[in-house]
Amino acid sequence: MLTTHPAPFTLDQIGTGTARFPSGVPIPTHTDQMVDPYFKSKMPKEHQVDCLLFWPQLSGTYPGLVLLHDWWGLTGQMKDLGARLACEGYMVILPNLYGRQGGMVTASDDVAAALLERQNEAQVLTDINSCCEYLNTRIITKKNIHGVVGYGMGGSYALSFACQRKRLRAAVSYYGKMVASKELLNYLFSPVLYHQAGKDAWATPADIEQFRCTSTEYAKRVEIHLYPEASQAFCNEMKPSVYDADSSTLAWERTASFLKACFQGT
Repeated sequence: MLTTHPAPFTLDQIGTGTARFPSGVPIPTHTDQMVDPYFKSKMPKEHQVDCLLFWPQLSGTYPGLVLLHDWWGLTGQMKDLGARLACEGYMVILPNLYGRQGGMVTASDDVAAALLERQNEAQVLTDINSCCEYLNTRIITKKNIHGVVGYGMGGSYALSFACQRKRLRAAVSYYGKMVASKELLNYLFSPVLYHQAGKDAWATPADIEQFRCTSTEYAKRVEIHLYPEASQAFCNEMKPSVYDADSSTLAWERTASFLKACFQGT
């Protein structure tokens, strides 16, 4: 078994909470709420993004991370990953990307595939961007010092979002599909770390090779690591048939090092 580096914080030093805010419009601040006597009774027109929050409780300011769940929804495993990332020294926000579908969570691959099919990517990317804007309202979060980490479906969104938000500092994609058009990679500004499952029939080797070639052509900072014997979702302990403990541990260590390098000096 591979050994892991000691995180700067332990789980009992991590605070947790929830957040709810409108998507695609300015985030209401605490002051806005205080001066508006009708704030609590207003029926918002915009979609409301429901999120979980994880942060180190030691006084200070921290880079922000948006954690994007896989196609099974906001599962207990994703919540554990949120707390674990916070232990690395980040303010983590974990949005429910299925909010427009009732916040569904499933263990069925068929149901998950149907949920993904009904997703509107443009709306989801707007929700993710609003998560970054919400982080900017938090006193303990460094302003516009943000990264995104996604798994599977969330890993696909992480790549697309990295081609959309210029101020993003880091993007990590675990076995996500490539962006719809390779030309979009010309708008990629942040460094990217991609974890490739060698036995993945969803994000195919041909797709990843094109991603590699295009990122080289456009001189983008993309780091790809291959886990030859791993399958799609190899980091998901809730899927024993595909979970690969050694590959998962190695990918986590690489993620932690990558994020630390991207945020160093901020």
